[in-house]
Order: sequence, then C-alpha cells, then structure tokens
Amino acid sequence: MKISETLLPEFDQEMATTRRLLERVPEDKLGWKPHEKSMTLGRLAGHVGEIPGYGVATMNMDSLDVNPIGGRPYEPLMATSRAQLLAAFDRNVVAGRAAIAAGSDEAMAETWSLLAAGNPIFEMPRVAVLRVLVMNHLIHHRGQLSVYLRQTGALVPSIYGPSADEGQMGASAA
Repeated sequence: MKISETLLPEFDQEMATTRRLLERVPEDKLGWKPHEKSMTLGRLAGHVGEIPGYGVATMNMDSLDVNPIGGRPYEPLMATSRAQLLAAFDRNVVAGRAAIAAGSDEAMAETWSLLAAGNPIFEMPRVAVLRVLVMNHLIHHRGQLSVYLRQTGALVPSIYGPSADEGQMGASAA
C-alpha cells in the first residue's frame, strides 16, 4: 500500500468534519475575536479553509517561503461570507487530496522546507509535513474555531462524537 493511501482516509474524515464546522460559522460575527491578541473569527475560519491546500505546496514544491525576499508575502484567506469560505475550503480539499493521492512513496520521503525570508522554519520529509502542517495544524485550529463558535452562540457540530448541541453519549456508549 502506498503512503498516500494510508493518509487519505484520515484526510477525508478530517475534511468532512471540518466542513461541518465551517458550515456553522456565523456570517454576522466574522469580525469577532475573544481577545485583542486573537485572530478574528473571519481570519481563523479562513485559515482553517486554506490549510487543506497546503498539501499542494507540500507535494508539488520543494519548499514554500511565506515571506520571500523581494517577492509577495503569503496572502492569508479572510472569510468574508460563509459561501466564500466553503467554496475556498472545497477547492483546497479537492486540490490537496489530488496532490496527496498523486504522491509517490519516494516523493513522500523527500525533505520539504517551510521558509520565511529564506530562513528555515522547519524541514522534514513530505509525509511528516502532511501530518504536521496539514492534518495536525488543521485539527489544532479547528479546535480553536469550535471554541469561537461556542462563544458566539453558534451550534457546535459533532467532531469526534456527539457535541452538547447535537446530543450526549449514553453511559453504555462511553
């Protein structure tokens, strides 16, 4: 079995779960943030929406410089509406999944680098980048987003089991 084939079932599950969360983002609260140092809801949701696309850069480039010297810095996605957010997320999921699926085991083992102004932030095999920068990073920010939703009064969907808004697990199921 190819390495990509071992990653894709988890990718698919996490993306489906993430989409359910993004569907709940309240459009009238995109400028809200829980603290002055925090991202706004629109920026956090946009970041969650853009992360699946990082799989394309991971698989199709040797490195990504988020602030290249003499070049345009990375432009983050700011959610301006739920429709715009979901469309961007869906495009990124399709593109990220296709890039991962096309990856050979040899490509998965090659070193990939994340850079800022030419300086390495990290370097690791592509397969590890897919786990850390795509999957774990998405799960981390999805957790933050679920808290934002709760604090803004939006209903939180099931993530790894029933949520308080979608029912409780019975004692026999625990």
